[in-house]
Amino acid sequence: MAHILIVDDVAALAEQYAYDLRRLADHETTVATSGAEALEQVAEVPADCIILDLEMPGMDGFAVLRALEEAGVSIPVIVYTGTGDFDRCMRAVRLGAFSFIDKSEPMQRVVREVEMALEHGSLREEVATLRARLRGPELLGTSAVMQTLRDQIARLAPIPSSVLILGESGSGKELVARALHEQSDRDGPFVAINAGALPDSLVESELFGHERGAFTGADKVHRGAFERAAGGTLFLDEIGELESGIQARLLRALEAREVTRLGGEKPISVTARVVAATHRDLDQDAQDGRFRTDLLYRLNTHVLRVPPLRDRKSDIPELAAALLGGICKSFGMKARRLSDDALAALMNAEWRRNNVRELRTVLERMVIASDDAVIDVDALPAEFEVPVSGGSSFAEQKVEAERGIVLRALEAHDWRITETAASLGLADHASLLKIMRRLGILGGWGGGGAAGSARPWRGGAGRRHPSAASKKPRKWNHAPASHKRPLGEAADVEYGR
Repeated sequence: MAHILIVDDVAALAEQYAYDLRRLADHETTVATSGAEALEQVAEVPADCIILDLEMPGMDGFAVLRALEEAGVSIPVIVYTGTGDFDRCMRAVRLGAFSFIDKSEPMQRVVREVEMALEHGSLREEVATLRARLRGPELLGTSAVMQTLRDQIARLAPIPSSVLILGESGSGKELVARALHEQSDRDGPFVAINAGALPDSLVESELFGHERGAFTGADKVHRGAFERAAGGTLFLDEIGELESGIQARLLRALEAREVTRLGGEKPISVTARVVAATHRDLDQDAQDGRFRTDLLYRLNTHVLRVPPLRDRKSDIPELAAALLGGICKSFGMKARRLSDDALAALMNAEWRRNNVRELRTVLERMVIASDDAVIDVDALPAEFEVPVSGGSSFAEQKVEAERGIVLRALEAHDWRITETAASLGLADHASLLKIMRRLGILGGWGGGGAAGSARPWRGGAGRRHPSAASKKPRKWNHAPASHKRPLGEAADVEYGR
């Protein structure tokens, strides 16, 4: 038994439909005599199907459809009319209605339409469930930099324009691209192409497709990635590796929103959203003539920067647990975990080669090297480099990682407390000051100025900040201000320091 909502300003007609649906199909029914009342009912108790009159005073059926779409409500709607104007009905279908009927049609027809609408809604839910099950690994981590990245993804997901993802090798750029796709309303597939892994001779055919006989060995038509990603997302990884001729064709595809297969003449419309990624400095490549400046401008309308693992070490426990679980499952082994010493060693590592990909490789080798349920530090690969930590515990390593994140953020904002708190996703400057005290960053410095106007320690030449009084000088993992990349400075959304 389903819940059907009938919306009609003629109460007697709405009640008659409700009665007949209960009598003929045993559905639960409710009635609304205005568009506003219908939206209130849907907000309180969502219906399984709505029968909606198009011609109502005040908020008509079209306004109700638009309101449902804006609210993200996906209930199947059957519109009906007594005017015989089926052009208006088709307009309603384009706005998202499932189907339409005439008020003069027999009730048996109405029941059939309702059953088909209910089946359609059920199938949509099933597809959504299957998509959720088929999703790849999620973006893990509770660090401030990862929360900022998630917020940026959520803002960009519904926007159809191109996105450029920047980040080191193995940092998770494809996961970010998949998150953009999954959080969008695109019905098409996610198609990934690694430009750096394809020989130049195949890139053009793989991207744009080819007709039969286009070249030696082309014995059948091949649909390119732009076609296969129709209505979805085309992810172009390592886009900085494309040679200049392919860059020109890609620019044409983005500007004209159409492609032509090799050996073909008919243009094919491009409906895929393009998300590109690279570990290269494309600004420098453009200056050196390796990458087209006009293509760079077209791609970096919106820029996302994926942080390297060394800048979010507080996420390593969660990442390691998830990766270790997946490795054990794929090997057909019982679940295992890391000892505190092993986890501390991972937290203390530099992670300068392949980031999360390197972490996964290290964990896989540790699983193979150890037979114990709790994997200890002696299972680490022999060549795995861990800086000397003076016997620091896991808890101390975690605090040190947090301290590094906060200090880098403070330095990036010239120790302006309010600005730094906002960049870290904290509620206010008081929250940041509390964290700074816990991490020992404030030390003897009281930050005597007003919130938001604090400055770093100015103790004179050769003197260190009080928080560092008992510590050895450190080399922080960031470039001097004069070396910051200009890429994306004018972009709407950018991830970075």
